[in-house]
Amino acid sequence: MTAVPVSGAGSRLRDYDTGGFWDEVFAGPGAVRPHYAALAGQMATLSPEEVARRQQAAEYSFQSRGITFAVNQGSEGVEKIMPFDLVPRLITAHEWRQIERGLEQRIRALNLFLYDVYHGQRILAGGPVPPELILGSEGYRREFLGVDVPRNVYTHIVGSDLVRDGSGRFYVLEDNLRTPSGVSYLVENRRVLKRVWPQIFREYDVRPVEGYPQDLLAVLRDVAPAGVEEATVVLLTPGVYNSAYFEHTFLAKAMGIEMVQGSDLFVDDGSVFMRTTHGRQRVDVIYRRVDDDYLDPLAFRADSLLGVPGLVAAYRMGRVSLANAIGTGVADDKAIYAYVPDIIRYYTGEDPILPNVPTYVPSRRQDLEYVLEHLSELVVKSVNGSGGYGMLVGPHASQAERAAFREKLLADPRGYIAQPTLALSRHPCWVEDHFEGRHVDLRPFGLFGGEVRVTPGGLTRVALRRGSLVVNSSQGGGGKDTWVLGDPPDAPQESS
Repeated sequence: MTAVPVSGAGSRLRDYDTGGFWDEVFAGPGAVRPHYAALAGQMATLSPEEVARRQQAAEYSFQSRGITFAVNQGSEGVEKIMPFDLVPRLITAHEWRQIERGLEQRIRALNLFLYDVYHGQRILAGGPVPPELILGSEGYRREFLGVDVPRNVYTHIVGSDLVRDGSGRFYVLEDNLRTPSGVSYLVENRRVLKRVWPQIFREYDVRPVEGYPQDLLAVLRDVAPAGVEEATVVLLTPGVYNSAYFEHTFLAKAMGIEMVQGSDLFVDDGSVFMRTTHGRQRVDVIYRRVDDDYLDPLAFRADSLLGVPGLVAAYRMGRVSLANAIGTGVADDKAIYAYVPDIIRYYTGEDPILPNVPTYVPSRRQDLEYVLEHLSELVVKSVNGSGGYGMLVGPHASQAERAAFREKLLADPRGYIAQPTLALSRHPCWVEDHFEGRHVDLRPFGLFGGEVRVTPGGLTRVALRRGSLVVNSSQGGGGKDTWVLGDPPDAPQESS
């Protein structure tokens, strides 16, 4: 595709510096990618006053709707408004088809892996993943060997993080299969942008994302226990102090289901019931946003006040379904992630459509030696970490920080992975009175019940701090609306 030169009133865009990174909007200095041309035309005419007015309206909208996330650090208090950048990210129909096919392949393969791990365990007898990585994973639940789940589906909701490197190619950075979060911001970003800047939608065919809650509800009903015709579905939340509490309330309301805490549920005669003002009501499916360890004090952590005593026994008997299934954390382990391309080949016989970011697993001696020698060049992550906490970004770390991580790696090589410091793609963001590039990633969401469906869009997370590669909201990141474009009317049909 031929890039379109910036023209007219676009001095701010003409002065935009790509910084040598792959830029989502610009193919080069002053040259806009074709699918961004109409948007760039509108961006070029914006005055600082207009942007400030729209930005303020967006922040008021987020605040009035309670679109927040909880933070554990800082002086801002318990909750913060989710930072939002007005300039949307656009993905062409052709690119999206590749992403969608790749994610569907990945979700199916990881589900086959989980079924095997908890049933025949064929992969332990000569498969591509070292057995000690699987059996030694914190997310592996050996007590669920042989336990059947409805439709043999473990991964009902999946959020995989994608990044685009300096060549423009998409890679999977990690998979989130336990309790992935962020989809509420995906939907709300679209609603807010339509409210404060509706004009920019006029020249684009943008695929909708607002149907996600109903798609999720359909999947949850799909995996109800055998014999249940009209499933009662609830969302189990840890409570108001959880960082994703807004999302829990948003999804429960949008699906028209009850949001409950552990104290609202009880088990009687092997079934789960909900306390209501009209008496007890049986519960068939629990969309749980509580980690395995806290689900049932009789089965896991005895000190948990978040779970339901007896829930695991009811689950094992097939009286209630949980989404995602208990034990999915073994496929969420970042050390297992390194082997997902091999897992795809092992279970499907196909080559991966979406590649992994190259990953070093320090439990392999040669990888440990390489990582220790190149700490200043690598990103080191805890295999069970999240939220951007507990990681080392080597090029931006001090000598003392690298020395501390060296000791951690030597003490617990199984607990970490390392990856190259990627030149993540950038996208223009409005900063004060001009556009500046900020690094971005993309978290699309897949649902798996009777079939895999991937919501056409995703949460584009933005590292709002200049030069930062960390996009997590807990570390100063924000979000953008993400548009998946429809096919142009004259586009040739692709063969499958």
